[in-house]
Amino acid sequence: MDKFTKNLTITLISGANGGLGLATATRLSKEHGHHVIVGSRNADAGDKVAEALQAEGYEASSVQLDLNSDTSILAAAKSIQEKFGRLDVLINNAGILIDSIPEQTTRGLFTKTFDTNVIGTACLTEAMLPLLRKSTLPRIVFVSSRMGSLKVSTDDSTPFYNADYKAYDASKAAVNMLAINYNRILSDVGGRVNTACPGLVATNLSPFVKKYGSEPYLGAQRVVELATVDKNGPTATFSDRNEEIPW
Repeated sequence: MDKFTKNLTITLISGANGGLGLATATRLSKEHGHHVIVGSRNADAGDKVAEALQAEGYEASSVQLDLNSDTSILAAAKSIQEKFGRLDVLINNAGILIDSIPEQTTRGLFTKTFDTNVIGTACLTEAMLPLLRKSTLPRIVFVSSRMGSLKVSTDDSTPFYNADYKAYDASKAAVNMLAINYNRILSDVGGRVNTACPGLVATNLSPFVKKYGSEPYLGAQRVVELATVDKNGPTATFSDRNEEIPW
């Protein structure tokens, strides 16, 4: 780690080669001067994003990161340790929504969804804990969804009330619980751990969101805000860019 890098905020974003993750990486590097580490399952795709940011004069690098592979996660942690010696911000962005795919078993649907959205996210966070603890202000942002709110999901006036996304919804409720637990785990070092709902964002998550969602740049707003809080900023919260969301 050189002297210049020592003064930067080092931020890892999972699933950062496209969509919301890419928008988040772009905003953090360009608007807040973070050194963003582009986590991407496809190494070449991640390299291209990092190189594009570097070409514009911003701080970025990339790391191959597959949430379904412990080998990949541990290699990413080792790479960050060797290059930077710490991690200041972890943004758990990567996730899937596959409920609408036809001809899949219930077990298969839930297993695939939880493997990525919950288990993979937990494994990544756990692997990065030692690096986060080396930061003077460790921050974690879990990208969740209003659809994971138990209270909101009981309101039959919500737009998604009748949508059958039970595996995705359940996984995001579990992600919210991960955030609460990691807030507890990092409380001894003043960590700030929050959950952000980006809203309906036009990404490749599903055909519906790609057609009707807002621009990823706008969706990244709350994620970026929570990734840049100071030591007095919020922690153990669930919110979108407009308001707090009940758990």
